[in-house]
Amino acid sequence: MTAPVTAGLARELAAAVDQLRRVTVQVRTRGAATGAGVLWDGGGSEGRGLVITNAHVVRGDQATIELSDGTGTRARVVARDVKRDLAALEFELCRELVSAVVRDSPPLRVGEVVIAIGHPGGLGGAATLGIVHRVENAGEGRPPRWLRADVRLAPGFSGGPLADTTGRLVGVNTMMQGGLALAIPAVAVEAWVRRSHALVVS
Repeated sequence: MTAPVTAGLARELAAAVDQLRRVTVQVRTRGAATGAGVLWDGGGSEGRGLVITNAHVVRGDQATIELSDGTGTRARVVARDVKRDLAALEFELCRELVSAVVRDSPPLRVGEVVIAIGHPGGLGGAATLGIVHRVENAGEGRPPRWLRADVRLAPGFSGGPLADTTGRLVGVNTMMQGGLALAIPAVAVEAWVRRSHALVVS
């Protein structure tokens, strides 16, 4: 790899990380940091925003989310799917926020570089890098069930974004399994949000 190519990739990755940090929140329950979340809708449908995280990150009905600028706000769980390990948190918006951009095409391929953002050990907005190992298909015409990547997810990454090198969301990180990160594909999360009638989606 030549020096100009390496420098270009470094700049691209740094820009993607900056973009992802703006759409990654810290989720706290009972005053303690429990994981991360993705700012799904910061445009404000009826003055409310939406964060997607893992169901195991918020076991109760309420949580506090901390935005990338350090602003904290209370949120309530408006949808939960324990089987898919997804939860949606709604909060009041005081201003319009940047939302995550979901990658819908081209399909994610094995070998692509991906980025995860999380808050391990209270370190806000930490980034880690890896490649896609496997995209598990759910069947004809349905979104893939899981993404597996060699990204190292420490506690605090759960519920945070997995994205491509342009900063587009490809998955929501869940856990480590067999030495690989397991993420729920963003297109599957998008479908889940649409099916959840309790959610207010703009």
